[in-house]
Amino acid sequence: MTKKAYWVAMVDVTDPETYGKYIETNAAAFAKYGAKFVVRAGQYANPEGPTGNRHVVVEFSSYETALACYNSPEYQEALKYRLAASTGHFVIVEGA
Repeated sequence: MTKKAYWVAMVDVTDPETYGKYIETNAAAFAKYGAKFVVRAGQYANPEGPTGNRHVVVEFSSYETALACYNSPEYQEALKYRLAASTGHFVIVEGA
């Protein structure tokens, strides 16, 4: 059985308008690769220190699919907006 994989991001959005373009343009890649949002913004607590002002967990059917989505032309186009509009931490990780 293939393990699921996740994108986990904790970011500080510095330019909400440009970040909005990232959200609009990443939809094509997420649809193509069957991404499912597990966490998308929402209420949060950071009891151990700053973690960013936006938190996202995206689920994929496999680690290979998660990597393929990230490396796809569709996501690479969207990524330009995220990098221009935020700073933070991002990881692609295989699930249990």
